[in-house]
Formats: sequence, structure tokens, C-alpha cells
Amino acid sequence: MTALVLDNLSHRFGKRSALSEVGFSVEPGMFCVLLGPNGAGKTTLISLVTGLYAARHGDIRVLGHRLRTEPLKALAQLGVVFQASTLDLDLSVSENLLYFGSLHGLTRREAKERSAAELERLGIAERIDEKVRDLSGGLRRRVEIARALIHRPRVLIVDEATIGLDVPTRRALLQHVRVLCRDQGVSVLWATHMLDEVEPGDRLVVLHQGRVCWQGQAQDLSLTASDLSEAFVRLTGQAA
Repeated sequence: MTALVLDNLSHRFGKRSALSEVGFSVEPGMFCVLLGPNGAGKTTLISLVTGLYAARHGDIRVLGHRLRTEPLKALAQLGVVFQASTLDLDLSVSENLLYFGSLHGLTRREAKERSAAELERLGIAERIDEKVRDLSGGLRRRVEIARALIHRPRVLIVDEATIGLDVPTRRALLQHVRVLCRDQGVSVLWATHMLDEVEPGDRLVVLHQGRVCWQGQAQDLSLTASDLSEAFVRLTGQAA
């Protein structure tokens, strides 16, 4: 079953069109990059998929569940890392994760076991009792990824999560999420404006001015120009 389907999705803010007839899908275990310059509509799209905004035009399905008619079943399958951090800075890493686990109906024991496992995979198990306020930006992002995975979702949505991070930290986060796809079959929609986060084998959806202007394998787009950067400029008129 297809993990995520967006069908003819449109959205407006007053008279301004933010998205227009957007459609694409993400298959199980797929790492799909939603690439677009700032202002392309990526965050609006993420807000619709995660239920922050109500989609009035078009359809969103998560593992066959329509977000419009089965919101609880659809959203239960999602793990989300938003662009703006949503951790409680005054709580410890453990307290943040345990609270989130309780929202998903996990017992305290289940949440503790899963928290420890996810933090271990991310290489930060020793920071579990530290307050989030004392962590670097890169460590906070790792905690957010651990939190997003604690209820074992089948689809992970990540919106510009690497902004402001140094190159080694960005690469480490990307590598971790790609391993989730490969080893656990998690489907990922990774929204970014940075071309160096795209690999040739990725599924790629290029969003510009609220419309999908290209989609396919990333390596196929780069065949139309000397490199991916030039192809992106041709499509959008902007450098990433």
C-alpha cells in the first residue's frame, strides 16, 4: 500500500494561492525529497499533511486513510519534525520523550524503553537526563527525530530540519534517516531547499510557486543539465 498520497492538493490564504493542484506519492521505504526555494509552499504542504491546516481542495491519504474522513487513523501513522523546534526547553530529554509517548498511549515503561533505543541509535543516549536548553541545535534535532519515532510511525515528515546546522551534523542526520528507510521500511518526506541533501537515487519532487514543476528520480533531473544545481535553476529561476 502506498505510504502517502497527495492528490490535486490546493490551498489559499485569502486571495493568495499557496499551493495549486499538487500531486505526488511516496512508496513504502522511500526517501522522497520535497525540494524548493524559500516561499515555494513546502511548509504549507507539510502543514496540510500533518493536519495543522485543513485541506479544502484535494485529497491526502496516509497508508490508505483519508485525512479528511479518518484523521486519527491517518495522523497516528505519522512522525513529524517541524521546521521550528517544539521541544520544551525546561524539561529534560527524557521528560520530553516520555510526555510525547503518553500522548500516543504508551505506558511509561514502553516510552522509556523506546526512548533509550532511539537515543542510542542517534548516538546521544548519554544526554537523556540533560535539559534540552543545554543542548546544541544539532543535538536538539536528534532529540526531535527520536521523539517523532517513539510511537513507531510508518511515515516520517521532516520540514527543513537541518537549517542552521553545520555540515557534519546535517550529514549525520540525513544518514540516520536514510538508514531508517533502508532497514526499517520507514517512508520519508524530507522538505529542504538545499541541493546537497539530495542523492541521485532519491525520489525528488521540485516545488516552485506552489506547483510541482518536476518529479522523478533525482539522477534523471541532473541528466537534463550539467549538474543538479543547473537543472534546478532552469526549473525555478533561483539558486538553491
